[in-house]
Amino acid sequence: MKATVLGSGSFGTALACVLADKNVDVWIWARNKDISRGISEQHENIKYFPGIKLPDNIKSSPDMAECLKGTELIVVGIPSQSLTSVIRENINILPEGVPMVSAAKGIDRETLRLVSEIFEEELPGKYHKYLSYLSGPSFAKEILKKVPTVVSIASRNEDVAKQVQQMFAHTWFRTYWTPDVTGVEVGGALKNVIAIAAGVSDGLGLGHNTRAALITRGLAEITKLGVKKGADPLTFLGLAGLGDLVLTCTGDLSRNRTVGFKLGQGMKLKEILAEMNQVAEGVVTTESAFLLAKKLGVEMAITEQVHELLYKDKDPKLVVRDLMTRDLKRE
Repeated sequence: MKATVLGSGSFGTALACVLADKNVDVWIWARNKDISRGISEQHENIKYFPGIKLPDNIKSSPDMAECLKGTELIVVGIPSQSLTSVIRENINILPEGVPMVSAAKGIDRETLRLVSEIFEEELPGKYHKYLSYLSGPSFAKEILKKVPTVVSIASRNEDVAKQVQQMFAHTWFRTYWTPDVTGVEVGGALKNVIAIAAGVSDGLGLGHNTRAALITRGLAEITKLGVKKGADPLTFLGLAGLGDLVLTCTGDLSRNRTVGFKLGQGMKLKEILAEMNQVAEGVVTTESAFLLAKKLGVEMAITEQVHELLYKDKDPKLVVRDLMTRDLKRE
């Protein structure tokens, strides 16, 4: 079997390793020729996982058509803000009738579309029944170490969901399937915003009480927006909701929590992003989520304050004060 991963980022590379460990021949499409050459010749992703050997049955090319030739599974690991342009540029070479699973998370800044909405609006209808979305509590580095990991596969097509579920299932990588695409997408995008808030709390040294409150009330915000978009509220108590939220808000490997932590310690956003090797999706998603909440008429107090922090340079201590002194209400 051959599988293709579009995007050479950390999560796409990790998912390639899951498949390769099941004796699947995996091709990674990498725009960067040095990264591509490193994967094929040195069996190493020199940018995201330097020094870590990748399986021999993973190859790479900057030529997407070469990567897609004869593939039986497509994994999309392209950052959400680049997804629309990549689809439009390559629509003519995407094979039909092949399961396509997205590992991207976020909300498009220009159109306020979820990743699933981008796929369904940019791809012709003949592709739609093959679409699925992977999300859940999973750090790429721990996947590479084969740490027991459990994720969700969401699809509107049960047969495709179960097919993709089986393709990824491993002794150390367990998969569940769900029909709630919207819930999985909202949870995967917005947990990054709450993670920034949790990081700020930790950076300020506010303790476990504050972090627990942010996770809990953050989950309430995510659920409100998700339900407004048509999601099943129970989805947010599962892997792609509470599970991913807890991981991202508490794990030291979380890029978004790291951004918040450094903001809480007094660093400026530009400095933080300049020294990062990877994308912190939550920074852009915060603006998108803020605008989407306004558009849908959903109150999201934590998201609003994170937006003030990131885009209006609000003092982190004032963010905490304003969250704590809001009007009292029923939970």
